[in-house]
Amino acid sequence: MRRNRVPAVDPTKPRRVRKVLIEPLARSEAGRWWLINVSPRLDKLVFRLSGGRFTTIPAHILTLTHTGARTGQKRENLLTYFTDGDDLIVMASNYGRERHPGWYYNVKANPAVEVRAAGRRGPYRARVATGEDRERLWELAKTLTKTYADYERRAAGRTIQVVRLSPLASSSTHTAQGA
Repeated sequence: MRRNRVPAVDPTKPRRVRKVLIEPLARSEAGRWWLINVSPRLDKLVFRLSGGRFTTIPAHILTLTHTGARTGQKRENLLTYFTDGDDLIVMASNYGRERHPGWYYNVKANPAVEVRAAGRRGPYRARVATGEDRERLWELAKTLTKTYADYERRAAGRTIQVVRLSPLASSSTHTAQGA
């Protein structure tokens, strides 16, 4: 039986519409404001209503469900991703702010997570990429979108962390939502 997993995203594949129309807007101050202040709130609703198929920005997005490091409560974050083999790769960029996002600390403390995207979901194990692996993945992220290079400049010396989400062995649970 073929696994029904989150769709692969090749960060090196040319994306003309994104590069020509979307990326310049996202890299502007108005676009950055939208991405930080409006899009996350609106996208939770749009993403949920569309079964993980659409957001307000044309990007490959997943919902990361994780457990709070201090509270033990379930949390959700929408994140842009790309794939590296079977692993999903996400950046703890926090829009280039000086601190890592809260979800990053949560997945370090509790690496068992669930991912939903494109109507599919499944259990994953999160781990922070290090060394040459982190550097290679970070360069791929900047190939996917130049906004990551902008975030790197804004982060004021903070190394933006790259997180691998690896499907668990029981990945046969990757099912279509609602199935």
